[in-house]
Amino acid sequence: MRRRYLYLAGHGRLPRLRDPQTFGEKINWRIMHDRRPVLAWTCDKLAMKDHAAQVAEEAGISVPETFWSGTDLTEVAGRMFDRPWVLKPNHRSGLVRFGRADESVDARTIAATKTWLRDDQSVLLGEWAYSQARPLYVLEEAIGDGVTPPDDYKYLMFDGKIAAVSVDTGRFTKQHSRTFYTADWEPLHVATALGSGEPGPPPENLAALNHAAEVLARPFDFMRVDLYNVDGVIWFSEYTPYPGGGVLPFEPHSFDAWLGEQWTLPELDDVAAR
Repeated sequence: MRRRYLYLAGHGRLPRLRDPQTFGEKINWRIMHDRRPVLAWTCDKLAMKDHAAQVAEEAGISVPETFWSGTDLTEVAGRMFDRPWVLKPNHRSGLVRFGRADESVDARTIAATKTWLRDDQSVLLGEWAYSQARPLYVLEEAIGDGVTPPDDYKYLMFDGKIAAVSVDTGRFTKQHSRTFYTADWEPLHVATALGSGEPGPPPENLAALNHAAEVLARPFDFMRVDLYNVDGVIWFSEYTPYPGGGVLPFEPHSFDAWLGEQWTLPELDDVAAR
């Protein structure tokens, strides 16, 4: 009932959860049914970085260094780092604090993040893989200057093949926008609630970005692979198995239907927890 209500609130209609057809419906089907080991670690930020590191050479990527992880942020209070840093919860999404190289983890940061380990996203939204993630703080090197988040390349991957890529600019600001392209960087006239930005030229290392996404997506029937591209260096960001929780609509709706056609779901008997 929760998934039906959330989908209705986002899409304005009830989902077909017994016979999902669109991308959003199939995300919801995954949330409710898919308990395979291949997904169990994909919402644990440290685990996904470990996997990315294993294929980093083949993918041609760099993986941000983890400075510290743990449950008590006071362990690193006052500590300085030689690079900009970012603080995240290991088991949740959408929460982040940035710091410059000359900034330490101070009392204000500790106070602002004290509830981060309390909530369980798997309970709040029913997204199972978050229940498998360890509730920890993760302090890692920031990509960029630690103040302005770099553009985020989000690849929608089905069976290791690129269906589309979106570029998020201005993340964590009021100017946040998302622009969609094909794998060949042809603009797609697709919008989300974030708003669509102006199409830009393809990155000079587009072939390398595409290759990195293909390698990282290899184990999955569907996965969104998020990358950064800074000064020609491709950085792993994260895996996203439940983009938008399957409740955020695309405009036009036909894009949601087309993405759904790209995804062949596993058989129900194959996805139960073992």
